[in-house]
Amino acid sequence: MFTGVYDLPWWGYVAYTLAVTHITIAAVTIFLHRHQAHRALDLHPLPSHFFRFWLWLTTGMVTKEWAAIHRKHHAKCETVDDPHSPQIFGIRKVFWEGAELYRKESANRETLERYGHGTPDDWIERKLYSPHAVSGIVIMLVLNFVLFGFIGITIWAVQMIWIPLFAAGVINGIGHYWGYRTFQPNDASRNIVPWGILIGGEELHNNHHAYGTSARLSNRWYEFDIGWLYIRILEMLGLADVKKVAPRLKLDTAKTHCDLATLQAVVTHRYEVLAKYAKSLRTTCAGEVSALRASAVNVDWAALKRWLHIDASALPPTEREDRERVLKASTKLATVYTMRDELAALWQRSTASKEQLVHQLEDWCRRAESSGIEALQTFSRRLRSYA
Repeated sequence: MFTGVYDLPWWGYVAYTLAVTHITIAAVTIFLHRHQAHRALDLHPLPSHFFRFWLWLTTGMVTKEWAAIHRKHHAKCETVDDPHSPQIFGIRKVFWEGAELYRKESANRETLERYGHGTPDDWIERKLYSPHAVSGIVIMLVLNFVLFGFIGITIWAVQMIWIPLFAAGVINGIGHYWGYRTFQPNDASRNIVPWGILIGGEELHNNHHAYGTSARLSNRWYEFDIGWLYIRILEMLGLADVKKVAPRLKLDTAKTHCDLATLQAVVTHRYEVLAKYAKSLRTTCAGEVSALRASAVNVDWAALKRWLHIDASALPPTEREDRERVLKASTKLATVYTMRDELAALWQRSTASKEQLVHQLEDWCRRAESSGIEALQTFSRRLRSYA
């Protein structure tokens, strides 16, 4: 049996497989995702073309197709036009057939024309990478066979399944279905785990949807984004230039009134504001639920928690009716949820001037602090200190 040029111990084959698949993950998250799709950083031609060449060898993905599909995912997230939402297609479909959904959308010329702008269009892209996408993975198969014999075919199979499983299945599927949410963007994105190592930092998917153009996906002290580590190394070597990162929240506890800086900070951190609102008011709502149940009022606590995170307009009609019924039974809950809706609507009023929005924010804080609800008062005072 042909064993190839290198006859390695079992752990040698495992180490090689993990190394080459990790390079592929790094190429996807740094080049395709953060550089091409979101322009969060610029790459020197050397790493840029290496990543493009490596992806041609190991995935056969076309840069324009990937970037266009991902941009459309952000533009149409969790709608019927989202190319791969588990909220629409179901988690099983996206997890196991995510690559098929990608291929289907890549055949949509309208998607490529509308969302594929700014991607490579040089001679090698037009003559080799795009028209001969399959050739790269065939070359990789031959190379693995020459190096390791028939075991190399197994390694190649693992390489071929790595991106469909982890990028299409885990990130696009589980990343919109299961995990924790630090921020409350208008989608179902979640952080799978706080340590982004196996998938290059893409595990922090909720963070990414909150700050889509950030080159850094970690936002809390306990979160680790290995893709960001690689970007920083490239930057120190002069091979990358970071354009945008998620802003850090600044607080000025001496502030007692809302001003333009408060408004700008609230709008910038709007998804964090909503997340903190839901967390701050949860105990208040739980106590009110207990009081209602003691008065024989039927209340679904799971639904109430969900409503803290979702705009009323986004709820199905029957659920909106349930929400109105519950809020009519409790003045305190009505205040909590109504003020949540008003706060969320603040940054959606594009026709209002900045001065008008500052006045509306100050009025919101004043009413919150006169509500008699301690948690709401505390939240409002903290909101005033945004700087």
